[in-house]
Amino acid sequence: MVGVTERERSGEPPDGDEFSITVGWLAFHRDALAANCAGLDPVQLATRPVPPSPLSLLGLVRHLTEMERVFGLWALGPRKTLERVWGEYSDDGPEWDIDADPSMADESVAAWEREKRTTDERIRQHGTLDAIGAGNAHSVRWNLQKLIGEYARHNGHADLIRERIDGQTGE
Repeated sequence: MVGVTERERSGEPPDGDEFSITVGWLAFHRDALAANCAGLDPVQLATRPVPPSPLSLLGLVRHLTEMERVFGLWALGPRKTLERVWGEYSDDGPEWDIDADPSMADESVAAWEREKRTTDERIRQHGTLDAIGAGNAHSVRWNLQKLIGEYARHNGHADLIRERIDGQTGE
């Protein structure tokens, strides 16, 4: 299933130039989520152990897949209409990313991997944090900071969810 071993996981980035540090923190936070999912089967990934919250690790993977699409592929790509990964959202409508069941695990993990690769390609295409993405007209810096913030926020949730599933904790 999803995950990386501790040996493969990206550590905190060393000090350096802003571009390397920013991309390093993105890698760190992506790997932190993957580590929280490592070794779990689809049922465990879809478990919602903190009622009344609908959050599961699989739901977080799906949500962050959507965030990779919005702040990577779309924001940093050529100007075009945003096409969501899991479907359109509307007020009081379904949460296509968070509402996940075990049957969605393989597809969800594959989509997450694909969106991360696409985001990385878009970052390389720009080559600088000052470049402006055509999707939302914000800089690469702004979009990556937003994406890192999404991961950081939800990795805290992932730590708690994983601990409730089997007692393992994050970092």
